[in-house]
Amino acid sequence: MQENSELTKSQLLRVQKPGQYLGGEHNSVQKDPSQVKVRFALAFPDLYEVGMSHVGIQLLYEIINSNDSFWAERVFMPMPDMEALLRDESKPLASLESNTPLGKFDFLGFSLQYELCATNILTMLDLAGIPFRSAKRDNSHPIVIGGGPYTYHPEPISDFFDVFLLGDAEEAIEEILNIKLAWNEEIEGLGLAEQPSREVLLKRFAKVQGVYIPSLYVRDENENGEFIGYKSLPGAPTQVVRRLLPSMEGAPYLKKPIVPNIETVHNRLSVEVMRGCVRGCRFCQAGYLYRPQRERSPEEIVEIIGEALPQSGYEELSLLSLSTADYCSVVPLLKTLMDSYAKDDKLAVSFPSTRVDSLTPEVLEQVQRVRRTGFTIAPEGGTQRIRDVINKGVSDEQILETCQNVFKMGWSGIKLYFMLGLPTETDEDLQGIVDIASRIKALPDAANKDITVSVSTHVPKPHTPFQWAHQISADETIRKQRLIAKGLREHKINYRYHNSFSSFLEGIFCRGDRELSKVVEKAWSLGGRLDAWSENLDPELWMQAFEECNINPHLYLHEKDPEKAMPWDHLSCGIPKSYFLKEWKRAIRDRATPDCL
Repeated sequence: MQENSELTKSQLLRVQKPGQYLGGEHNSVQKDPSQVKVRFALAFPDLYEVGMSHVGIQLLYEIINSNDSFWAERVFMPMPDMEALLRDESKPLASLESNTPLGKFDFLGFSLQYELCATNILTMLDLAGIPFRSAKRDNSHPIVIGGGPYTYHPEPISDFFDVFLLGDAEEAIEEILNIKLAWNEEIEGLGLAEQPSREVLLKRFAKVQGVYIPSLYVRDENENGEFIGYKSLPGAPTQVVRRLLPSMEGAPYLKKPIVPNIETVHNRLSVEVMRGCVRGCRFCQAGYLYRPQRERSPEEIVEIIGEALPQSGYEELSLLSLSTADYCSVVPLLKTLMDSYAKDDKLAVSFPSTRVDSLTPEVLEQVQRVRRTGFTIAPEGGTQRIRDVINKGVSDEQILETCQNVFKMGWSGIKLYFMLGLPTETDEDLQGIVDIASRIKALPDAANKDITVSVSTHVPKPHTPFQWAHQISADETIRKQRLIAKGLREHKINYRYHNSFSSFLEGIFCRGDRELSKVVEKAWSLGGRLDAWSENLDPELWMQAFEECNINPHLYLHEKDPEKAMPWDHLSCGIPKSYFLKEWKRAIRDRATPDCL
Protein backbone atom coordinates (compact mmCIF):
# COMPACT_ATOMS: atom_id res chain seq x y z
CA MET A 1 0.00 0.00 0.00
CA GLN A 2 1.16 3.55 -0.70
CA GLU A 3 2.10 5.83 2.19
CA ASN A 4 -0.28 8.54 0.96
CA SER A 5 -3.71 7.32 1.98
CA GLU A 6 -5.81 10.28 0.81
CA LEU A 7 -8.45 9.66 -1.84
CA THR A 8 -9.55 12.40 -4.22
CA LYS A 9 -13.10 13.77 -4.30
CA SER A 10 -13.72 12.18 -7.68
CA GLN A 11 -12.63 8.81 -6.30
CA LEU A 12 -14.94 9.16 -3.28
CA LEU A 13 -17.87 9.95 -5.55
CA ARG A 14 -17.51 6.43 -6.95
CA VAL A 15 -18.63 4.82 -3.67
CA GLN A 16 -21.92 4.65 -1.74
CA LYS A 17 -22.45 7.11 1.11
CA PRO A 18 -19.08 8.87 0.72
CA GLY A 19 -19.86 11.03 3.78
CA GLN A 20 -18.94 8.12 6.04
CA TYR A 21 -15.31 8.33 4.91
CA LEU A 22 -14.82 12.09 5.20
CA GLY A 23 -14.39 12.65 8.94
CA GLY A 24 -14.62 16.22 10.21
CA GLU A 25 -17.92 15.61 12.04
CA HIS A 26 -19.16 18.04 14.68
CA ASN A 27 -17.35 17.26 17.98
CA SER A 28 -14.67 15.10 16.37
CA VAL A 29 -11.21 15.84 17.80
CA GLN A 30 -8.19 17.21 15.99
CA LYS A 31 -4.73 17.33 17.60
CA ASP A 32 -1.22 18.25 16.56
CA PRO A 33 0.49 14.89 15.87
CA SER A 34 3.86 16.33 16.93
CA GLN A 35 2.48 16.97 20.43
CA VAL A 36 0.93 13.51 20.86
CA LYS A 37 2.91 10.65 22.41
CA VAL A 38 0.56 7.69 21.97
CA ARG A 39 -1.92 7.29 19.14
CA PHE A 40 -4.91 4.97 19.33
CA ALA A 41 -7.12 3.95 16.40
CA LEU A 42 -10.58 3.01 17.65
CA ALA A 43 -11.78 0.43 15.14
CA PHE A 44 -15.36 -0.75 14.83
CA PRO A 45 -15.46 -3.91 12.65
CA ASP A 46 -18.75 -3.02 11.00
CA LEU A 47 -20.10 -0.18 8.89
CA TYR A 48 -19.97 3.47 9.99
CA GLU A 49 -23.75 3.62 10.39
CA VAL A 50 -23.58 0.81 12.98
CA GLY A 51 -20.41 1.87 14.77
CA MET A 52 -21.45 5.50 15.14
CA SER A 53 -24.59 4.29 16.94
CA HIS A 54 -22.51 2.57 19.61
CA VAL A 55 -22.11 4.74 22.69
CA GLY A 56 -19.12 2.77 24.07
CA ILE A 57 -16.73 3.70 21.27
CA GLN A 58 -17.65 7.38 21.60
CA LEU A 59 -17.10 7.28 25.37
CA LEU A 60 -13.63 5.75 24.94
CA TYR A 61 -12.92 8.40 22.32
CA GLU A 62 -13.64 11.16 24.85
CA ILE A 63 -11.73 9.49 27.69
CA ILE A 64 -8.56 8.98 25.64
CA ASN A 65 -8.70 12.42 24.05
CA SER A 66 -9.07 14.14 27.44
CA ASN A 67 -5.33 13.46 27.94
CA ASP A 68 -3.06 15.77 25.92
CA SER A 69 -0.50 12.97 25.48
CA PHE A 70 -2.96 10.66 23.72
CA TRP A 71 -5.02 10.92 20.55
CA ALA A 72 -7.88 8.58 19.72
CA GLU A 73 -9.08 8.49 16.13
CA ARG A 74 -11.74 6.34 14.45
CA VAL A 75 -11.96 3.83 11.65
CA PHE A 76 -14.80 1.59 10.47
CA MET A 77 -15.20 -1.38 8.16
CA PRO A 78 -15.44 -0.02 4.61
CA MET A 79 -18.32 -1.06 2.39
CA PRO A 80 -17.40 -3.51 -0.42
CA ASP A 81 -17.14 -0.74 -3.04
CA MET A 82 -14.75 1.24 -0.81
CA GLU A 83 -12.65 -1.85 -0.10
CA ALA A 84 -12.36 -2.42 -3.85
CA LEU A 85 -11.42 1.24 -4.42
CA LEU A 86 -8.67 1.12 -1.77
CA ARG A 87 -7.24 -2.01 -3.34
CA ASP A 88 -7.50 -0.63 -6.90
CA GLU A 89 -5.72 2.58 -5.89
CA SER A 90 -3.22 0.81 -3.56
CA LYS A 91 -4.31 2.97 -0.64
CA PRO A 92 -4.19 1.79 3.00
CA LEU A 93 -7.16 1.97 5.34
CA ALA A 94 -6.73 5.18 7.32
CA SER A 95 -8.25 7.05 10.26
CA LEU A 96 -11.06 9.57 9.81
CA GLU A 97 -9.51 12.34 11.88
CA SER A 98 -6.05 12.67 10.28
CA ASN A 99 -6.13 10.20 7.39
CA THR A 100 -3.23 8.33 8.99
CA PRO A 101 -2.69 4.73 7.82
CA LEU A 102 -3.65 2.28 10.57
CA GLY A 103 -0.20 0.69 10.52
CA LYS A 104 1.27 3.94 11.89
CA PHE A 105 -0.68 3.88 15.15
CA ASP A 106 0.56 2.63 18.52
CA PHE A 107 -2.71 0.76 19.07
CA LEU A 108 -5.39 -0.61 16.81
CA GLY A 109 -8.32 -1.26 19.17
CA PHE A 110 -11.33 -3.28 17.98
CA SER A 111 -14.76 -3.06 19.61
CA LEU A 112 -15.96 -6.68 19.70
CA GLN A 113 -19.73 -6.54 20.15
CA TYR A 114 -20.76 -9.71 18.32
CA GLU A 115 -19.27 -12.91 16.97
CA LEU A 116 -19.91 -12.38 13.25
CA CYS A 117 -17.32 -9.62 12.94
CA ALA A 118 -14.33 -11.94 12.41
CA THR A 119 -13.87 -11.57 8.64
CA ASN A 120 -14.28 -7.79 8.97
CA ILE A 121 -11.35 -7.73 11.41
CA LEU A 122 -9.18 -9.52 8.87
CA THR A 123 -10.29 -7.16 6.10
CA MET A 124 -9.29 -4.13 8.17
CA LEU A 125 -5.95 -5.68 9.14
CA ASP A 126 -5.24 -6.59 5.53
CA LEU A 127 -6.11 -3.12 4.24
CA ALA A 128 -3.76 -1.73 6.90
CA GLY A 129 -0.87 -4.00 5.90
CA ILE A 130 -0.78 -5.60 9.37
CA PRO A 131 -0.13 -9.37 9.63
CA PHE A 132 -3.24 -11.30 10.65
CA ARG A 133 -1.57 -13.30 13.41
CA SER A 134 -0.03 -11.78 16.51
CA ALA A 135 2.93 -14.19 16.26
CA LYS A 136 3.99 -12.59 12.97
CA ARG A 137 4.06 -8.99 14.23
CA ASP A 138 7.05 -7.08 15.51
CA ASN A 139 7.77 -3.71 17.12
CA SER A 140 6.96 -1.88 13.89
CA HIS A 141 3.29 -2.93 14.10
CA PRO A 142 0.52 -1.51 16.28
CA ILE A 143 -0.64 -3.40 19.35
CA VAL A 144 -3.91 -5.01 18.25
CA ILE A 145 -6.29 -4.95 21.21
CA GLY A 146 -9.92 -5.97 21.59
CA GLY A 147 -12.60 -4.98 24.07
CA GLY A 148 -16.32 -5.70 24.46
CA PRO A 149 -18.44 -8.76 25.30
CA TYR A 150 -16.76 -11.08 22.79
CA THR A 151 -13.50 -10.80 24.76
CA TYR A 152 -14.96 -13.12 27.42
CA HIS A 153 -14.89 -16.06 24.97
CA PRO A 154 -12.55 -14.94 22.16
CA GLU A 155 -10.56 -18.08 21.34
CA PRO A 156 -11.81 -18.40 17.73
CA ILE A 157 -10.19 -15.00 16.99
CA SER A 158 -7.49 -14.92 19.69
CA ASP A 159 -4.63 -15.66 17.26
CA PHE A 160 -5.36 -12.32 15.57
CA PHE A 161 -5.02 -10.24 18.77
CA ASP A 162 -2.10 -9.20 20.95
CA VAL A 163 -4.26 -8.08 23.87
CA PHE A 164 -7.86 -8.35 25.10
CA LEU A 165 -9.42 -6.25 27.85
CA LEU A 166 -12.23 -7.95 29.74
CA GLY A 167 -14.79 -5.76 31.47
CA ASP A 168 -15.13 -2.03 32.06
CA ALA A 169 -12.56 0.06 30.21
CA GLU A 170 -13.03 3.51 31.77
CA GLU A 171 -10.06 3.17 34.15
CA ALA A 172 -8.09 0.35 32.52
CA ILE A 173 -7.59 2.07 29.18
CA GLU A 174 -5.47 4.83 30.69
CA GLU A 175 -3.30 2.26 32.51
CA ILE A 176 -2.70 0.45 29.22
CA LEU A 177 -1.88 3.69 27.40
CA ASN A 178 0.54 4.76 30.13
CA ILE A 179 2.41 1.45 29.86
CA LYS A 180 2.84 2.08 26.13
CA LEU A 181 3.87 5.68 26.80
CA ALA A 182 6.63 4.50 29.17
CA TRP A 183 7.66 1.87 26.62
CA ASN A 184 7.93 4.44 23.83
CA GLU A 185 10.11 6.64 26.03
CA GLU A 186 12.35 3.67 26.91
CA ILE A 187 13.06 2.62 23.36
CA GLU A 188 13.31 6.14 21.91
CA GLY A 189 16.77 6.52 20.45
CA LEU A 190 17.64 2.83 20.70
CA GLY A 191 18.74 1.07 17.55
CA LEU A 192 16.60 -1.77 16.23
CA ALA A 193 19.08 -4.35 17.50
CA GLU A 194 18.90 -2.91 21.03
CA GLN A 195 15.13 -2.76 21.37
CA PRO A 196 13.47 -5.27 23.73
CA SER A 197 11.09 -7.71 22.04
CA ARG A 198 7.37 -7.16 21.66
CA GLU A 199 6.80 -10.02 24.14
CA VAL A 200 8.34 -7.90 26.91
CA LEU A 201 5.70 -5.23 26.34
CA LEU A 202 2.89 -7.77 26.24
CA LYS A 203 3.95 -9.16 29.63
CA ARG A 204 3.74 -5.64 31.04
CA PHE A 205 0.17 -5.35 29.81
CA ALA A 206 -0.60 -8.71 31.44
CA LYS A 207 -0.08 -7.13 34.88
CA VAL A 208 -3.15 -4.92 34.41
CA GLN A 209 -6.27 -6.50 35.90
CA GLY A 210 -8.67 -7.55 33.14
CA VAL A 211 -5.98 -7.87 30.47
CA TYR A 212 -5.70 -11.18 28.62
CA ILE A 213 -2.66 -11.89 26.41
CA PRO A 214 -3.56 -14.94 24.28
CA SER A 215 0.08 -15.70 23.38
CA LEU A 216 0.76 -16.32 27.09
CA TYR A 217 -1.73 -19.21 27.19
CA VAL A 218 -1.38 -22.58 25.49
CA ARG A 219 -3.71 -25.51 24.96
CA ASP A 220 -3.44 -28.09 27.74
CA GLU A 221 -4.32 -31.78 27.33
CA ASN A 222 -4.52 -34.84 29.55
CA GLU A 223 -2.72 -38.11 28.87
CA ASN A 224 -5.53 -39.12 26.48
CA GLY A 225 -5.10 -35.99 24.39
CA GLU A 226 -8.36 -34.44 25.63
CA PHE A 227 -8.60 -30.68 25.99
CA ILE A 228 -8.47 -29.65 29.66
CA GLY A 229 -8.19 -25.89 29.28
CA TYR A 230 -5.70 -23.18 28.37
CA LYS A 231 -2.63 -23.09 30.60
CA SER A 232 -0.87 -19.83 31.45
CA LEU A 233 2.84 -19.36 30.76
CA PRO A 234 5.23 -17.46 33.08
CA GLY A 235 4.24 -13.81 33.36
CA ALA A 236 0.47 -14.41 33.08
CA PRO A 237 -2.16 -15.16 35.74
CA THR A 238 -3.80 -18.59 35.84
CA GLN A 239 -7.17 -16.92 35.34
CA VAL A 240 -7.90 -13.45 33.99
CA VAL A 241 -10.56 -11.67 36.05
CA ARG A 242 -12.59 -8.93 34.39
CA ARG A 243 -12.09 -5.25 35.16
CA LEU A 244 -14.95 -3.75 37.18
CA LEU A 245 -15.85 -0.09 37.54
CA PRO A 246 -17.05 -0.06 41.17
CA SER A 247 -19.59 2.73 40.81
CA MET A 248 -21.38 4.71 38.12
CA GLU A 249 -21.50 7.78 40.37
CA GLY A 250 -19.01 10.25 38.95
CA ALA A 251 -17.94 7.81 36.22
CA PRO A 252 -16.97 9.27 32.83
CA TYR A 253 -19.86 10.03 30.50
CA LEU A 254 -20.31 11.25 26.96
CA LYS A 255 -20.26 15.05 27.00
CA LYS A 256 -19.78 15.83 23.31
CA PRO A 257 -21.22 13.10 21.08
CA ILE A 258 -19.85 13.09 17.57
CA VAL A 259 -22.67 13.99 15.16
CA PRO A 260 -22.44 11.60 12.17
CA ASN A 261 -22.10 12.78 8.60
CA ILE A 262 -24.76 10.35 7.41
CA GLU A 263 -27.87 8.77 8.87
CA THR A 264 -27.01 5.95 11.30
CA VAL A 265 -28.90 3.01 12.77
CA HIS A 266 -29.76 5.01 15.91
CA ASN A 267 -30.04 8.77 15.41
CA ARG A 268 -30.41 9.68 19.06
CA LEU A 269 -28.58 10.65 22.21
CA SER A 270 -27.93 7.59 24.38
CA VAL A 271 -27.33 8.12 28.10
CA GLU A 272 -26.43 5.18 30.31
CA VAL A 273 -28.56 5.34 33.45
CA MET A 274 -27.27 2.13 35.01
CA ARG A 275 -25.01 -0.82 34.29
CA GLY A 276 -25.77 -4.40 35.22
CA CYS A 277 -29.04 -6.11 36.09
CA VAL A 278 -30.58 -7.73 39.16
CA ARG A 279 -32.60 -10.15 37.04
CA GLY A 280 -31.31 -13.64 36.42
CA CYS A 281 -32.51 -14.47 32.90
CA ARG A 282 -30.54 -17.63 32.15
CA PHE A 283 -30.05 -16.93 28.44
CA CYS A 284 -28.79 -13.36 28.89
CA GLN A 285 -25.01 -13.09 28.78
CA ALA A 286 -25.03 -9.33 29.34
CA GLY A 287 -26.98 -9.80 32.57
CA TYR A 288 -24.05 -11.77 34.00
CA LEU A 289 -21.11 -9.96 32.38
CA TYR A 290 -22.18 -6.55 33.69
CA ARG A 291 -23.10 -7.51 37.26
CA PRO A 292 -23.46 -6.02 39.83
CA GLN A 293 -26.11 -3.42 39.08
CA ARG A 294 -24.72 0.11 39.42
CA GLU A 295 -26.84 3.24 38.98
CA ARG A 296 -26.26 6.92 38.33
CA SER A 297 -28.22 9.36 40.46
CA PRO A 298 -31.22 11.05 38.77
CA GLU A 299 -29.57 14.43 39.38
CA GLU A 300 -26.43 13.36 37.54
CA ILE A 301 -28.43 11.91 34.63
CA VAL A 302 -30.38 15.16 34.23
CA GLU A 303 -27.10 17.09 34.31
CA ILE A 304 -25.55 14.80 31.68
CA ILE A 305 -28.54 15.20 29.37
CA GLY A 306 -28.53 18.96 29.85
CA GLU A 307 -24.86 19.09 28.86
CA ALA A 308 -24.84 16.58 26.00
CA LEU A 309 -28.17 17.20 24.30
CA PRO A 310 -27.39 20.75 23.06
CA GLN A 311 -24.09 19.39 21.67
CA SER A 312 -25.88 16.75 19.62
CA GLY A 313 -28.93 18.30 17.98
CA TYR A 314 -30.84 15.04 18.45
CA GLU A 315 -34.60 14.95 18.96
CA GLU A 316 -34.68 11.54 20.62
CA LEU A 317 -33.18 10.42 23.91
CA SER A 318 -32.51 6.79 24.80
CA LEU A 319 -32.17 5.94 28.49
CA LEU A 320 -29.68 3.12 28.15
CA SER A 321 -29.42 0.02 30.33
CA LEU A 322 -30.29 -3.65 30.23
CA SER A 323 -33.70 -2.88 31.75
CA THR A 324 -34.29 0.84 32.17
CA ALA A 325 -37.71 0.45 33.74
CA ASP A 326 -35.95 -1.31 36.67
CA TYR A 327 -33.97 1.86 37.45
CA CYS A 328 -34.83 2.73 41.07
CA SER A 329 -35.88 6.33 40.40
CA VAL A 330 -37.30 5.85 36.91
CA VAL A 331 -40.63 7.64 37.57
CA PRO A 332 -39.14 10.81 39.19
CA LEU A 333 -36.44 10.88 36.50
CA LEU A 334 -38.99 10.62 33.69
CA LYS A 335 -41.19 13.27 35.30
CA THR A 336 -38.24 15.68 35.50
CA LEU A 337 -37.34 15.03 31.86
CA MET A 338 -40.91 15.39 30.69
CA ASP A 339 -41.38 18.62 32.61
CA SER A 340 -38.21 19.98 30.96
CA TYR A 341 -38.74 18.79 27.40
CA ALA A 342 -42.37 17.80 26.83
CA LYS A 343 -43.93 21.26 26.54
CA ASP A 344 -42.56 21.95 23.08
CA ASP A 345 -42.85 18.33 21.93
CA LYS A 346 -39.16 18.56 21.12
CA LEU A 347 -37.78 15.33 22.57
CA ALA A 348 -38.92 11.72 22.31
CA VAL A 349 -37.75 9.36 25.05
CA SER A 350 -37.17 5.70 24.26
CA PHE A 351 -36.11 2.61 26.19
CA PRO A 352 -34.35 -0.48 24.91
CA SER A 353 -36.61 -3.55 24.88
CA THR A 354 -38.07 -3.70 28.36
CA ARG A 355 -39.25 -6.27 30.88
CA VAL A 356 -43.02 -6.53 30.97
CA ASP A 357 -43.33 -6.46 34.76
CA SER A 358 -41.35 -3.21 35.05
CA LEU A 359 -43.68 -1.19 32.82
CA THR A 360 -46.00 0.11 35.50
CA PRO A 361 -48.79 2.56 34.64
CA GLU A 362 -46.74 5.27 36.38
CA VAL A 363 -43.81 4.69 33.99
CA LEU A 364 -46.06 4.60 30.93
CA GLU A 365 -47.87 7.74 32.03
CA GLN A 366 -44.65 9.74 32.04
CA VAL A 367 -43.29 8.36 28.75
CA GLN A 368 -46.54 8.99 26.86
CA ARG A 369 -46.34 12.73 27.57
CA VAL A 370 -43.84 13.15 24.74
CA ARG A 371 -44.03 11.98 21.12
CA ARG A 372 -44.61 8.24 21.27
CA THR A 373 -42.06 6.12 19.47
CA GLY A 374 -42.79 2.43 18.97
CA PHE A 375 -43.00 0.36 22.12
CA THR A 376 -41.00 -2.84 22.55
CA ILE A 377 -41.32 -5.48 25.23
CA ALA A 378 -39.57 -8.82 25.63
CA PRO A 379 -41.64 -11.71 27.01
CA GLU A 380 -39.03 -14.09 25.42
CA GLY A 381 -41.14 -17.24 25.98
CA GLY A 382 -44.67 -18.10 24.91
CA THR A 383 -45.67 -20.29 27.87
CA GLN A 384 -45.28 -20.00 31.61
CA ARG A 385 -43.31 -23.25 31.69
CA ILE A 386 -40.65 -22.06 29.25
CA ARG A 387 -40.47 -18.69 31.00
CA ASP A 388 -39.70 -20.56 34.23
CA VAL A 389 -36.96 -22.48 32.41
CA ILE A 390 -35.28 -19.25 31.28
CA ASN A 391 -36.10 -17.54 34.60
CA LYS A 392 -38.17 -14.82 32.97
CA GLY A 393 -40.53 -14.11 35.82
CA VAL A 394 -43.55 -12.73 34.01
CA SER A 395 -47.04 -14.17 33.59
CA ASP A 396 -49.52 -14.10 30.71
CA GLU A 397 -51.66 -11.73 32.77
CA GLN A 398 -48.79 -9.26 33.18
CA ILE A 399 -48.04 -9.34 29.46
CA LEU A 400 -51.68 -8.71 28.55
CA GLU A 401 -52.10 -5.96 31.15
CA THR A 402 -48.99 -4.13 29.97
CA CYS A 403 -50.05 -4.30 26.31
CA GLN A 404 -53.53 -3.06 27.20
CA ASN A 405 -52.03 -0.11 29.09
CA VAL A 406 -49.74 0.71 26.15
CA PHE A 407 -52.65 0.71 23.70
CA LYS A 408 -54.94 2.65 26.05
CA MET A 409 -52.33 5.39 26.44
CA GLY A 410 -52.17 5.97 22.73
CA TRP A 411 -49.24 4.06 21.26
CA SER A 412 -49.95 2.97 17.72
CA GLY A 413 -48.23 -0.38 17.97
CA ILE A 414 -46.13 -2.78 19.94
CA LYS A 415 -43.25 -5.12 19.12
CA LEU A 416 -42.82 -8.35 21.09
CA TYR A 417 -39.51 -10.22 21.29
CA PHE A 418 -39.50 -14.00 21.67
CA MET A 419 -36.92 -16.76 21.29
CA LEU A 420 -37.10 -20.25 19.83
CA GLY A 421 -34.75 -23.16 20.39
CA LEU A 422 -34.66 -22.73 24.17
CA PRO A 423 -33.61 -25.69 26.36
CA THR A 424 -36.43 -28.23 26.91
CA GLU A 425 -38.63 -26.36 24.39
CA THR A 426 -41.54 -28.19 22.75
CA ASP A 427 -43.84 -27.25 19.89
CA GLU A 428 -46.45 -26.47 22.54
CA ASP A 429 -44.18 -23.69 23.82
CA LEU A 430 -43.93 -22.30 20.29
CA GLN A 431 -47.70 -22.42 19.94
CA GLY A 432 -47.75 -20.35 23.12
CA ILE A 433 -46.13 -17.48 21.18
CA VAL A 434 -49.01 -17.57 18.71
CA ASP A 435 -51.57 -17.84 21.50
CA ILE A 436 -50.31 -14.88 23.55
CA ALA A 437 -49.94 -12.74 20.41
CA SER A 438 -53.51 -13.52 19.35
CA ARG A 439 -54.78 -12.65 22.84
CA ILE A 440 -52.96 -9.31 22.61
CA LYS A 441 -54.56 -8.64 19.23
CA ALA A 442 -57.98 -9.36 20.78
CA LEU A 443 -57.55 -6.81 23.60
CA PRO A 444 -60.29 -4.13 23.79
CA ASP A 445 -57.95 -1.27 22.80
CA ALA A 446 -55.93 -3.22 20.20
CA ALA A 447 -58.16 -2.41 17.23
CA ASN A 448 -56.14 -0.87 14.36
CA LYS A 449 -52.92 -1.28 16.36
CA ASP A 450 -49.74 -2.57 14.73
CA ILE A 451 -48.62 -5.77 16.48
CA THR A 452 -45.31 -7.34 15.47
CA VAL A 453 -43.81 -10.57 16.79
CA SER A 454 -40.05 -10.82 16.36
CA VAL A 455 -38.44 -14.21 17.02
CA SER A 456 -34.74 -14.95 17.28
CA THR A 457 -32.99 -18.29 17.67
CA HIS A 458 -31.49 -18.99 21.07
CA VAL A 459 -27.69 -19.20 20.96
CA PRO A 460 -26.21 -20.69 24.17
CA LYS A 461 -23.69 -18.12 25.40
CA PRO A 462 -20.58 -18.63 27.53
CA HIS A 463 -20.79 -17.32 31.10
CA THR A 464 -24.50 -18.14 31.36
CA PRO A 465 -26.35 -21.15 32.85
CA PHE A 466 -27.17 -22.25 29.29
CA GLN A 467 -23.51 -22.46 28.20
CA TRP A 468 -23.79 -26.29 28.24
CA ALA A 469 -27.05 -26.44 26.25
CA HIS A 470 -27.59 -27.97 22.83
CA GLN A 471 -28.21 -25.45 20.05
CA ILE A 472 -30.74 -26.43 17.41
CA SER A 473 -29.60 -26.80 13.80
CA ALA A 474 -30.38 -24.36 11.01
CA ASP A 475 -32.89 -26.86 9.56
CA GLU A 476 -34.69 -27.21 12.90
CA THR A 477 -34.71 -23.43 13.24
CA ILE A 478 -36.49 -23.14 9.89
CA ARG A 479 -39.05 -25.78 10.89
CA LYS A 480 -39.86 -23.91 14.11
CA GLN A 481 -39.99 -20.56 12.30
CA ARG A 482 -42.52 -21.96 9.84
CA LEU A 483 -44.65 -23.38 12.63
CA ILE A 484 -44.88 -19.94 14.27
CA ALA A 485 -45.41 -18.20 10.92
CA LYS A 486 -48.39 -20.40 10.09
CA GLY A 487 -50.11 -19.59 13.39
CA LEU A 488 -49.45 -15.85 13.24
CA ARG A 489 -50.59 -15.65 9.62
CA GLU A 490 -53.99 -17.03 10.61
CA HIS A 491 -54.34 -14.14 13.08
CA LYS A 492 -52.92 -11.54 10.64
CA ILE A 493 -50.07 -10.61 13.00
CA ASN A 494 -46.79 -9.22 11.63
CA TYR A 495 -43.87 -11.62 11.94
CA ARG A 496 -40.11 -11.15 11.78
CA TYR A 497 -37.44 -13.78 12.34
CA HIS A 498 -33.69 -14.10 12.39
CA ASN A 499 -31.57 -15.66 9.65
CA SER A 500 -31.15 -19.36 10.56
CA PHE A 501 -27.59 -19.70 9.23
CA SER A 502 -26.55 -16.52 11.03
CA SER A 503 -27.60 -18.11 14.35
CA PHE A 504 -25.84 -21.35 13.37
CA LEU A 505 -22.59 -19.50 12.72
CA GLU A 506 -22.94 -17.36 15.83
CA GLY A 507 -23.32 -20.49 17.95
CA ILE A 508 -20.12 -21.99 16.54
CA PHE A 509 -18.07 -18.87 17.20
CA CYS A 510 -19.63 -18.44 20.64
CA ARG A 511 -18.35 -21.71 22.04
CA GLY A 512 -15.45 -22.44 19.71
CA ASP A 513 -11.70 -22.78 20.29
CA ARG A 514 -8.52 -21.62 18.57
CA GLU A 515 -8.93 -24.22 15.83
CA LEU A 516 -11.53 -21.91 14.28
CA SER A 517 -9.01 -19.18 13.45
CA LYS A 518 -7.99 -21.08 10.32
CA VAL A 519 -11.67 -21.29 9.31
CA VAL A 520 -11.96 -17.50 9.64
CA GLU A 521 -8.89 -17.02 7.44
CA LYS A 522 -10.21 -19.47 4.86
CA ALA A 523 -13.68 -17.85 4.79
CA TRP A 524 -12.06 -14.43 4.42
CA SER A 525 -9.88 -15.65 1.53
CA LEU A 526 -13.05 -16.99 -0.15
CA GLY A 527 -14.61 -13.53 0.06
CA GLY A 528 -16.42 -13.54 3.43
CA ARG A 529 -17.31 -9.99 4.51
CA LEU A 530 -19.98 -8.28 6.65
CA ASP A 531 -21.39 -11.61 7.82
CA ALA A 532 -23.70 -9.96 10.36
CA TRP A 533 -25.66 -8.54 7.40
CA SER A 534 -27.96 -11.28 6.07
CA GLU A 535 -27.70 -10.00 2.49
CA ASN A 536 -23.91 -10.57 2.62
CA LEU A 537 -23.81 -13.83 4.56
CA ASP A 538 -22.95 -16.73 2.25
CA PRO A 539 -23.68 -20.16 3.81
CA GLU A 540 -22.00 -22.07 0.98
CA LEU A 541 -18.81 -20.06 1.42
CA TRP A 542 -18.66 -20.82 5.14
CA MET A 543 -19.44 -24.51 4.73
CA GLN A 544 -16.68 -24.72 2.13
CA ALA A 545 -14.29 -23.08 4.61
CA PHE A 546 -15.17 -25.63 7.32
CA GLU A 547 -14.75 -28.50 4.86
CA GLU A 548 -11.37 -27.29 3.56
CA CYS A 549 -10.16 -26.91 7.16
CA ASN A 550 -11.43 -30.42 7.99
CA ILE A 551 -13.65 -29.13 10.81
CA ASN A 552 -17.18 -30.35 11.52
CA PRO A 553 -19.07 -27.22 12.60
CA HIS A 554 -22.05 -29.15 13.97
CA LEU A 555 -19.93 -30.56 16.82
CA TYR A 556 -19.78 -27.08 18.36
CA LEU A 557 -23.56 -27.04 18.79
CA HIS A 558 -23.83 -30.27 20.80
CA GLU A 559 -24.76 -30.25 24.48
CA LYS A 560 -21.62 -29.91 26.62
CA ASP A 561 -20.53 -32.02 29.57
CA PRO A 562 -20.37 -29.81 32.69
CA GLU A 563 -17.48 -31.95 33.96
CA LYS A 564 -15.27 -31.03 31.02
CA ALA A 565 -13.27 -27.86 30.39
CA MET A 566 -14.62 -25.02 28.27
CA PRO A 567 -12.43 -22.81 26.04
CA TRP A 568 -13.20 -19.79 28.26
CA ASP A 569 -12.63 -21.28 31.72
CA HIS A 570 -9.44 -19.23 32.14
CA LEU A 571 -11.46 -16.01 31.68
CA SER A 572 -13.67 -14.91 34.57
CA CYS A 573 -16.70 -12.62 34.55
CA GLY A 574 -16.66 -12.63 38.36
CA ILE A 575 -19.31 -15.36 38.75
CA PRO A 576 -18.13 -18.89 39.63
CA LYS A 577 -18.84 -21.76 37.27
CA SER A 578 -20.53 -23.58 40.14
CA TYR A 579 -23.27 -20.92 40.21
CA PHE A 580 -23.98 -21.36 36.50
CA LEU A 581 -24.11 -25.14 36.94
CA LYS A 582 -26.59 -24.84 39.80
CA GLU A 583 -28.80 -22.60 37.63
CA TRP A 584 -28.50 -25.00 34.68
CA LYS A 585 -29.76 -27.87 36.84
CA ARG A 586 -32.66 -25.73 38.09
CA ALA A 587 -33.52 -24.76 34.51
CA ILE A 588 -33.87 -28.30 33.23
CA ARG A 589 -36.19 -28.98 36.19
CA ASP A 590 -38.38 -25.95 35.20
CA ARG A 591 -37.37 -24.19 38.42
CA ALA A 592 -37.20 -20.37 38.66
CA THR A 593 -34.77 -18.40 40.86
CA PRO A 594 -35.60 -15.10 42.60
CA ASP A 595 -33.92 -11.88 41.45
CA CYS A 596 -30.58 -10.88 43.01
CA LEU A 597 -31.80 -7.86 44.96
